[in-house]
Amino acid sequence: MDSSFVITIDGPAGSGKSTLARSLSAELGWPFLDTGALYRAVAVAAAELGLGGAGPEALADLARGLEIAVVLARDVSRVSLAGRDVTDLLRTPEISDLASRLSAVAGVRGALRDLQRSLGSRGGIVTEGRDQGTAIFPEARLKFFLTAAPETRAERRARELEARGLEVDRAAVLAAILARDLQDSTRETDPLREPPDSVRVDSTSLSEREVLELMLARAREVFGRISGPEGPAG
Repeated sequence: MDSSFVITIDGPAGSGKSTLARSLSAELGWPFLDTGALYRAVAVAAAELGLGGAGPEALADLARGLEIAVVLARDVSRVSLAGRDVTDLLRTPEISDLASRLSAVAGVRGALRDLQRSLGSRGGIVTEGRDQGTAIFPEARLKFFLTAAPETRAERRARELEARGLEVDRAAVLAAILARDLQDSTRETDPLREPPDSVRVDSTSLSEREVLELMLARAREVFGRISGPEGPAG
């Protein structure tokens, strides 16, 4: 696997991984691999088949049998199941909750591991998640680990929800962030860990733009002026 032109961004819930990965990919002209969308695609299939409450073995069997295809882009990657585009179904609260549970199932993670690696095999991608620099692309030339104080991450998440017109209980949002941190860091398969060779960025007191500038500066140090290879953009 060629990880020469792969940038991984890992970190806990609410650390801004997805937003910054999209911004970084746009700045570099590289495609963005939204790994969360893959778990959401499995969640869509499980929900449609009435398997949302199924056990780990059944969910793993489902994930292994799915025909998931991804067309990488520099903004929103298109995801299909057996040739049917399900991208617009991935962001509902129900699918988000189910995807969070699926991500803790070892068999589901294993089923999606090869897909993620194949998508990055040609290089020239920015990818984010909780295991990208440790389990999926351990040889990536540039790895970031984004973090922030739990209270900061919870406040950012609350503002996102309010921007969608939703009523927010900030104490509940913080509790959910802390619960997800515990789940991600203690799960048996591919737990959230900070890659020892990653660039740690604590954004507690930094703006999104300040973090992006730090990441761009580091990328230019590693890859030069980022002409980059012809990535797998769709």
